[in-house]
Amino acid sequence: MTDGVRAVLLAGGEGRRMGRLGHGRLKPLVPFGGSCRLVDFSLANAADSGLDEVLLLSQYEERRLMDDLYRTWWRPGFRVHFGPHDRAYREGGSATPDRVAATPERGTADALVRKAPYVFGGGASEVLVLHADHVYRFDYRPLIERHRRSGAALTVAYQRIERRYVHLFGMVEFDGAGQLTRFVEKPAEPTSDLVFAAFCVFDAAVLHRYLELLDGTDWQHDISRDVIPAMLAGGERILGHEVAGHWEDIGTVDRYHRAHLAMLDDRATLPLGRLPRTLAPGTERRLVVAAPGIERSVVPSDLALEGRIEHSVAFPGVRIGRGARVARSVLLPGAVVPPGAEIDSAIVLEDGFVQQVDAPSAYGGTPVHIPEPAHGAATAHPRGEARV
Repeated sequence: MTDGVRAVLLAGGEGRRMGRLGHGRLKPLVPFGGSCRLVDFSLANAADSGLDEVLLLSQYEERRLMDDLYRTWWRPGFRVHFGPHDRAYREGGSATPDRVAATPERGTADALVRKAPYVFGGGASEVLVLHADHVYRFDYRPLIERHRRSGAALTVAYQRIERRYVHLFGMVEFDGAGQLTRFVEKPAEPTSDLVFAAFCVFDAAVLHRYLELLDGTDWQHDISRDVIPAMLAGGERILGHEVAGHWEDIGTVDRYHRAHLAMLDDRATLPLGRLPRTLAPGTERRLVVAAPGIERSVVPSDLALEGRIEHSVAFPGVRIGRGARVARSVLLPGAVVPPGAEIDSAIVLEDGFVQQVDAPSAYGGTPVHIPEPAHGAATAHPRGEARV
């Protein structure tokens, strides 16, 4: 089923729109759901879909990402391929610094061009393109099978969302036969409620041809802005495949916060048990509806709790001091909330920094409020942020 498919993972994001959460941290490695990192969703999907390998396409801080994925995802039956650095990892467990050259990050298609021998070599008949910052569980096999049966040049995954949010994504439109007729990246005035779910299957030869045509021209080095529109203009057969389950693009800190609070709902479309388990895999975590000091929160078995946690998600290693109250918040691995602190609608980073969430949460929370502290409690910080 997956023979001949070259799966590639575009993982070049810096997380500039994530505020302090993204500072000093690669966006693919942003923790999520008390259980994993953003990058782990696409990799877990690939492994569960019967793929034995995913080629990493990254240019920003590439060695840091490779070192992490080598430790986390090198396992029997599945691995991440590191392109020109793969042999160094197989032989020595790491790439040498002089062999990982820094390259400017320009767009999602740029890495496809730069690592074309690894993408298109070895008899690849299709290229499955994945991204490292989307939250979803999906079996890629039906998508691949439908693409092959149709003889299309490209099959794009899409999802129906509220039209007021379409301007944040790539909008797609199809004709009655299911063929793509329009693709607009971040449209100012959407005319459809369908958006590109940012993973797709290309005919390998067709993709290679269009990349060669675009390379060297005045293009934006981007799959959504250049490659797909060029194929559409060229009259290529492009079909759609609907993503019926949970899918979410985590592009801003507000969406990150909202996605965590959505996990706490009884009707959550992505329950905790469906998340990959890559952070502290030996530590259990569960959704607790009601218990002493806990109200409807995802908590790890090693939570040190002397205060209260309400409608929040806590990662392993979190400590909440005596009399402290945390509500509608996300506490990253090892975060410590000191005694007496009051934290509402925020993200508490590993170093204790409290990042405000500007928009009200789904539970009606207000931005972070840190009162004037007693000894050892949180201190106010400009712009509504704080360190605890």
